[in-house]
Parts: sequence; C-alpha cells; structure tokens
Amino acid sequence: MTNPLAPGSLTGKTAVVTGSSRGIGADTVRLFAAAGANVVINFRNKEARAVKLADEIRAAGGRAITVGADLTDRASVDGLMAEVASEFGSIDILVLNASGGMESGMAADYAMTLNRDAQLGVLDAALPHLGVGSRVVFVTSHQAHFIRTTETMPEYVPVALSKRAGEDALRARIPELSASGIDFVVVSGDMIEGTITATLLERANPGAISSRKESAGKLYNVGEFAAEVAAAAVDPILADNTRYVGDTSDFVPES
Repeated sequence: MTNPLAPGSLTGKTAVVTGSSRGIGADTVRLFAAAGANVVINFRNKEARAVKLADEIRAAGGRAITVGADLTDRASVDGLMAEVASEFGSIDILVLNASGGMESGMAADYAMTLNRDAQLGVLDAALPHLGVGSRVVFVTSHQAHFIRTTETMPEYVPVALSKRAGEDALRARIPELSASGIDFVVVSGDMIEGTITATLLERANPGAISSRKESAGKLYNVGEFAAEVAAAAVDPILADNTRYVGDTSDFVPES
C-alpha cells in the first residue's frame, strides 16, 4: 500500500474514521497515522481488531485511540465525539466510512438508518469540533452513487438506495459547511476486492466480482482504495465535490 501523504504532512492534525477496525477504514487510518496524524479508530463490535491496530500504530511512533460507538445511536455518537475532543481537541478530518445493510437479522429499515440517518448524526455530533480548514469525506460506491440511472444487483439495491440517500442528505449540507470553512467531498469507488460487501455480493451472486472486473478492466483492492480516500482528505476538491475511483463508463448514461 503506497501512501499518497507525505511523512509529517498531517502532524498535529486529528483524523476520525468511522468503521475503521478493519478493511478500508483500517488502512485509511494507517495512512493518516504514517503522515503524522492523531487517529481515532472507531468500531461497533470489533474491539480486539481496533486495539490491535492502535497498538500497531503506537509501536510505529504514532498516536491512536480506539472508541467504540453504535453510529445509529446519537447518544453513543455524542460520546465518541466527546472522547475525541477530550483526547485531541478539535477534529481536522472526518471520514464517514462506516456503512452496511446486507447483514442478516437486521430490521427492514436498518440500511437507511445507518447509511443516511447515522451519517447525518455523526456529522452533527462532529460539527462543534470541526474548524476552518477541516474536511469531511463520505465514502460510497459507484453502484450507490449512480443508482438512479444505472441498475445494480438486486441484493445490493437497499444498500445502494440508502447510501445515495445519505450522500444526498450530506450534499444538502454543503452550503452550511462551506460557510463554516469546512470542506466536503464524496469518494465513489467501483466494487472493491477484499471488502465484506464484495464478499457478500459474491456469495449471493456467484461470479459478480469476476464479471465486474472483466467489465471495468481493473478493480481496486482495499489498500489501493484506502489510498484514494486518504488523498481525498487533502487534495483539491473538484467542482462537483466528487472523487471517482476506478472506471465509471458503465455507470454514466450515454449522452
């Protein structure tokens, strides 16, 4: 995994990444920490993995804390932000990475609760700690970002619709964020090899990964996509507040 961030470039900054005990979130945290940031590893129920990651970062000379929180519970999220503020003060980078909706045994509205409502709740809880020059990064997929114009696998539709709803709700806050000097960017990626979502989609629809890879020509792995998320936290933001990762030709309607 190549780090797009220069060593020391985030020294003195604090980065909070939701859902960062494993996968894309964990690798994003590693990149921020290697660039000198104080990092906050958030988890819901994977505490052992979060602690192991924090120990790894500290052993390399970085600063990291682990904070468990149920993002669908506003009181829990408020507790997360209070702990971050107590430990590090303000927040410079907030990566909204946690998502879900394909888990078994969850309520029918769980995808919308997590992928839309909870994202707004995390932002609202973080706002008092986000200052001028800070940045919020929302992580999504092409399958969700383009769901209104491009069909996706039936198994992913509830997640795609809820993540698009979350993106729209967050985008509606851009004027308010901009007025406070807070940047906002969406990172949209193709199917990512090695993620829980890709594994579940492959299980429900055998051949999904190989089919998408053949169509796209390349699929990013977890580390490669995490590098794009990390870069999005510091790179100039395009006019549409969107950073596309991977091929989009199958998703953009022909004009």
